[in-house]
Amino acid sequence: MRAIGIVLAGGNSSRMDILANKRAVAAMPIAGSYRSIDFALSNMSNSHIQKVAVCTQFNARSLNQHLNSSKWWDFGRKQGGLFVLTPTMTTENNSWYRGTADAIYQNIDFLRESHEPYVIITSGDCVYKIDFNKMLEYHINKKADITVGYTKLAAGQDDPTRFGVMQMDTDGRVFGFEEKPVITDNMTVSTGIYIIRRRLLIGLLEKANAEERYDFVQDILVRYRETKKIYGYEVPGYWNNIATVASYYKTNMDFLKKDVRDYFFGGYDSIYSKVEDLPPAKYNPGASMKNSLAASGCIINGKVENSLLFRKVYVGNNCVIRNSIILNDVYIGDNTIIENCIVESRGTIRANETYRGEDGEIKIVVEENERYII
Repeated sequence: MRAIGIVLAGGNSSRMDILANKRAVAAMPIAGSYRSIDFALSNMSNSHIQKVAVCTQFNARSLNQHLNSSKWWDFGRKQGGLFVLTPTMTTENNSWYRGTADAIYQNIDFLRESHEPYVIITSGDCVYKIDFNKMLEYHINKKADITVGYTKLAAGQDDPTRFGVMQMDTDGRVFGFEEKPVITDNMTVSTGIYIIRRRLLIGLLEKANAEERYDFVQDILVRYRETKKIYGYEVPGYWNNIATVASYYKTNMDFLKKDVRDYFFGGYDSIYSKVEDLPPAKYNPGASMKNSLAASGCIINGKVENSLLFRKVYVGNNCVIRNSIILNDVYIGDNTIIENCIVESRGTIRANETYRGEDGEIKIVVEENERYII
């Protein structure tokens, strides 16, 4: 093994609204049966990286349950494995993670005890597919100190001010990097994927911590962009960050397109996730499905159009679901209409209700009514 992996999955996003109240962003459900972090972990596994650490912190219960075994992503059994790293109180430290660099520094023993020469760092809130081996070869050939993955946003795809924007010369070397600018027309944005030599990373983290600097982008990338050889590597194909309600909705809706599904799930290097033992979706007489996905465990009696139903969703008689995302274990009573909505998991929606997102806005529905009355 030439590299170890680190997935940063401890952050909170206020732009996820109440969807982040139950879970970390990296644990957000995607495409019916997956979670956001599955894409980063599957890319690691498909690239034969057998030792991966996940740094968790905010609302980590759901994420920790999802990561209770490495077998779903086939990480190393005797050598390597999947490590879940949480903030640990010690005689020298009693703080939560104070930033992305601090999250890695607080677990610096993971780096010191590894023997692989390189480290691949990525975030758990992005949906993409990449062969890290090709990115690592690029890093070695360029004799780079740090390689940053980037993508070029299409017009209207997303707001570039949410990301770090990069400027590179013709050889791919980064000479400008601005994190979350107030305004910009630069559509070349960082994807939050970094490759760096392990010993160099240890040294930079130790220096940053001694100076009470805790952010990987500002205190390492931006600070050393002129003194270190930092190169950009374009992430091929589909890439989206899900850390806002609008981008989360759009990313899930993209999976209704056959070419997107084939891209992620059609090849040998597929996306893997924790498997639940559930029966296939059941369509009762009168049910109608059009351009929609229904995960295992669903029971459908009504009409579903341009929507995603996650695991164990019950749709009652004469219901109409359009342009919506229904998360796990939701019960929808008879004669209910839901349009342009995201329905939070484990909700119970009473019969004869109507929920609509108006004026292009996505409405988040949270209903916790009694499901069973004895």
